[in-house]
Amino acid sequence: MLRRGRSGRPRPSACSETRHAIDSQMMDSVMSIAAETEEWESQTTTLMSDVESEVDHQVTSQVTSELTEAAAPSTLAPVLGESFCQCACGDDPNASFGISTECLCGEDDDDFDWVWDEHVKSSGAFLSCEDRKVSFHSDYSCGTAAIRGTRELTEGQHFWEIKMTSPVYGTDMMVGIGTAEVNLEKFKYNFGSLLGHDENSWGLSYTGLLQHKGEKVDFSSRFGQGSIIGLHLDTWHGTLTVYKNRRCVGVAATRLQNKKLYPMLCSTAAKSSMKVIRACYTPTSLQYLCSTRLRKILPTSADIPTVLELPPGLRSLLHRRFGWVFSITPTEGNSGPPSEPVLSACPSPVPKACFEPLPSLPHSPTPSSSSSDDNKDNLGPEGHQSKRCRLT
Repeated sequence: MLRRGRSGRPRPSACSETRHAIDSQMMDSVMSIAAETEEWESQTTTLMSDVESEVDHQVTSQVTSELTEAAAPSTLAPVLGESFCQCACGDDPNASFGISTECLCGEDDDDFDWVWDEHVKSSGAFLSCEDRKVSFHSDYSCGTAAIRGTRELTEGQHFWEIKMTSPVYGTDMMVGIGTAEVNLEKFKYNFGSLLGHDENSWGLSYTGLLQHKGEKVDFSSRFGQGSIIGLHLDTWHGTLTVYKNRRCVGVAATRLQNKKLYPMLCSTAAKSSMKVIRACYTPTSLQYLCSTRLRKILPTSADIPTVLELPPGLRSLLHRRFGWVFSITPTEGNSGPPSEPVLSACPSPVPKACFEPLPSLPHSPTPSSSSSDDNKDNLGPEGHQSKRCRLT
């Protein structure tokens, strides 16, 4: 019930005044809560923005680190001035960094004993040129890619040449050999020297380091784009000899008899490539031994079968079967046997000179049957080979 004042107008009761005061307090509280909520949301948004920025920075740093091999690293600049010819790099090799330059200098053979195996390779390796050229890491590199040849290198003489058809740089680019037990995906997400990291492979790095069982030794000078690296596997002597630009570097490994080996390559460098330009097989025979002897007698002759007065048929035979023997120089600068260290499967003798001839048997005017049997037991594999070759 409303009371009337002196003017006759009704005036609010105490309950109405109390309700109005409560409504005002509630409104103030709501406004205060709204202001605090807005301030909290602003602080939360700022904090989340800072966290997202930090995460983006970490992700960017990680991706940048993973793509180090894809860029032209300042500390891992491509090796220059080691080309077999003068057209592999041009005047400014950095201008075409990452782009393979096609050069046919030194590519002599049309018949290949083996090519690269499409079915036994890392996921980062891609083949072209009738499976003779392998390209690694077509976009960017996040580890080490590798590949092996299609043929197991069994008895006889095996010679092949690898041409570096792209800039040579990065953690490692290697040529070498290995058994079927080598895991080509072992360093898929790691930058490392795959060939020679264990007892099943031998690898030569572009830095000149030779590796086997994880042990590295200085072996040769560096090689770069346009360099031709030759490897000669002599399964009779059990040796692996390395050539650079068709000059002998030295014996890289010994005691390789009875091992099931394959030619191999590996690379960590983005957009790198290598190409096999020669892959030959020759049985160990008297013809081969005579050819190596001729090469040693005439080390500077560019074409020995043409220099010698030979029947056309024999000259053609030597070109076809032993052209690789005559195209390489036995020793570096005719300075004698190479003195580089050797990595082998077990303790090795002093390195041999390239194309070292097999020793001849001691000559006896009237050998008896008993002495012949004794000699046969004491000849060793090299003596037996000399005897066999003389009978062929």
